[in-house]
Amino acid sequence: MPEPDAGALVLAATPIGDPSDASPRLCALLAGADVVAAEDTRRLRRLAAALDVEITGRVVSYHEHNEGSRTRHLVDQLLAGKTVLLVTDAGMPSVSDPGYRLVAAAVAAGVRVTAAPGPSAALAALAVSGLPVDRFCFEGFLPRKSGQRRERLRMLAGEPRTMVFFEAPHRTAEVLSDMAELWGPERSAAVCRELTKTYEEVRRGTVAELAVWADDGVRGEITVVVEGASNLPHELTDDEIKDAVRAIEATGSTRRDAVDAVAAETGLPRRRVYNAAIT
Repeated sequence: MPEPDAGALVLAATPIGDPSDASPRLCALLAGADVVAAEDTRRLRRLAAALDVEITGRVVSYHEHNEGSRTRHLVDQLLAGKTVLLVTDAGMPSVSDPGYRLVAAAVAAGVRVTAAPGPSAALAALAVSGLPVDRFCFEGFLPRKSGQRRERLRMLAGEPRTMVFFEAPHRTAEVLSDMAELWGPERSAAVCRELTKTYEEVRRGTVAELAVWADDGVRGEITVVVEGASNLPHELTDDEIKDAVRAIEATGSTRRDAVDAVAAETGLPRRRVYNAAIT
């Protein structure tokens, strides 16, 4: 049960590009909240100016470097009956952005937590990707380091749902190349760049094709959508499996990566593919 005299924490989605995507409720919250906690206070003030909204409450920064120290202060404000509005640079707070710690602390303190929904890069990219949307999962940012990223991709090789990733532009080509090597080059995908902005672009194709395209360099905010593992027939013989592994090894891949790629492409258990490869 919420504390009777406590305020409310409101997580509000902000435009991911076009300011006109801001909801009337966001404008009202910006104008009326007692405290506005923003990932970047300068961007917040630019957004308020674009929306012709005057922020009357106290503005504080809340980002990945001060979440730990600022969360307690904001919870105290909530318990004192204040309305605290949490916004990030774009999209919904706590979704690959600051917010989780404050939400968890507010819930633990018995404070009401609600949301003012709105723009989402993940959902927008999924909707325009042309890939199945009946079942999907959001994977956020992959690890920056190559070894950790490849290990995560290996874990996702058999994921049957459409997957949505955020990625930095300078790593996009490398990520797509890793996907092509570990999941098979024919996996369909879409790279969504600068959604709702002036230079919005959606590129669709296989992960191998998109890796070649991205190798020339991409700019802007990037969201990658990739189809899930397909349910292909499992009637391959051990000799056919071995031939498939050897064909991938011949391109320079390690046996481990070749086994992972064949398992992902065929839907066969990795152990089955490995055992066939070493016989």
